[in-house]
Amino acid sequence: MIASLRTNWIILKTSVEERLVYRGDFVFATLVRFLPIVTQIFLWGAIYGVHSKDPVGSIKGYTYHQMVAYYLLVMVGRAFSSMPGLANGIANDVREGTIKKYLIQPIDMLGYLFWARMAHKLVYYMVAIGPFILVFYLCRDYFTGWPDAFTITAWILSLMMAFLVGFLIESLIGLIAFWFLEVSSLIFIYMMLNYFLSGHMIPLDLFPEPLSQWMQMLPFKYLAYFPGTVILGKYSHEELIFELSMEVFWIIVLFSLNRIAFQRGIRRYSAFGG
Repeated sequence: MIASLRTNWIILKTSVEERLVYRGDFVFATLVRFLPIVTQIFLWGAIYGVHSKDPVGSIKGYTYHQMVAYYLLVMVGRAFSSMPGLANGIANDVREGTIKKYLIQPIDMLGYLFWARMAHKLVYYMVAIGPFILVFYLCRDYFTGWPDAFTITAWILSLMMAFLVGFLIESLIGLIAFWFLEVSSLIFIYMMLNYFLSGHMIPLDLFPEPLSQWMQMLPFKYLAYFPGTVILGKYSHEELIFELSMEVFWIIVLFSLNRIAFQRGIRRYSAFGG
């Protein structure tokens, strides 16, 4: 147990140091991600007609201010749940044979990738916390106030579990490379669907029924939509407990699928040479 904790700490520490090597590039890439916020504010302003003589009051229960607030909160959720390059990295390791480094050493591949991704997020948060605070301060008028402590706690839990859901979905897609030589097209399709199914583009309850209901039964909503709507007061305390329980359920299911896919994948995997 102690040896495992020490190994995980070394992986985390080393991965943080790796990401700090190219600090300028990392900081620039992080800051550029905040630029779409400005365009989204203007876009939704045009949709609601805030500067017209006859502005739209609300769209399916979302006022203009709530819609902008939702998008800002989705940006926070995506900062936790997005895993750029994870699925492609796993697929490349399988295709090129470099995955054997995890098979001949006493290091679990999924565990290593988890702590490496955790390091990536820690560095990202250190860089992005300042811009996030500035953006939310400048956009404070779009929020109606702080929710109660229970809702805030549920929001924090939703963000932490969004990280797990995002990691497990991406790693599961990457493990498909054990059965298919080329999965880049599949990953591209997933990214496109994820943009819709997670609520990143628009809130899921803006889609027509029963499509909206079906979409909210999938685990993708916990990547963006659920963390984005918690603070907006879209759920009662009882509903928050149910949704968090369902998120835990999906984490268990995705974790089990990852373990099954990895164990069956390495049985059919063959590597030759050094």
